[in-house]
Amino acid sequence: MLHWKTDTIAPRAPPFPPLIHPRSVAEVSPGFGIVSLMNASRDFPTNGDIFSQYEEVNNVYSVVSGAVRFSRMMKDGRRQIGAFYFPGDFFGLESEERHSFSAEAIVNSRIRVTKRGAFLKTVMGDQACAHEIWSETAAHLQRAQRHMSVLGRKNARERVAAFLLDMDARLHSQGSIDLPMPRRDIADYLGLTIETVSRIFTNLAKSKIIAISDVRRIVLCNRAALGQLSES
Repeated sequence: MLHWKTDTIAPRAPPFPPLIHPRSVAEVSPGFGIVSLMNASRDFPTNGDIFSQYEEVNNVYSVVSGAVRFSRMMKDGRRQIGAFYFPGDFFGLESEERHSFSAEAIVNSRIRVTKRGAFLKTVMGDQACAHEIWSETAAHLQRAQRHMSVLGRKNARERVAAFLLDMDARLHSQGSIDLPMPRRDIADYLGLTIETVSRIFTNLAKSKIIAISDVRRIVLCNRAALGQLSES
């Protein structure tokens, strides 16, 4: 599967080399790896629903351009964001029969959609594609484990620092990050309030660790200091 509940224990990652995907808002080449197995793409507007929590799992998805958030509503009315997906990422192929999270486009996004049964049948008959799925699985598990560690062991400032470094790596930003998600999404992903996230961004900017070019563009001015914060 390509998405996991955060309360499960992750199995040991398979001994396959990680798969390198382009991480930008640019279009992913239609012939890239198992993306070539996917059907024609669909466009989703900002905040558009891709699928809903508890909806039956029928399809598997791949981000072509834009960005996707996985979220669910808690019993007390709060929203929890469990993951973000960017170009090259697969999502929605769960082990359960119904989705445990909802998926929404954060910005205008192009998503490839194909039937789960047909996708799995093709993948299982192709060793190279199966290998690629294992690599994706290992990457998703490692990301989920890191996120659980961030939420369970780090304070607010450390969480924001870890988040910025993670986004820089995943989006291949080279130190100048164009965040597709608003501050509220960041807060719900890190288990913080939007006021706390904004305050920490401001404090990091005053300390010249980051620079805020505009609402969503963050420049990493002192990566070493940010790394020390994230590893505290």
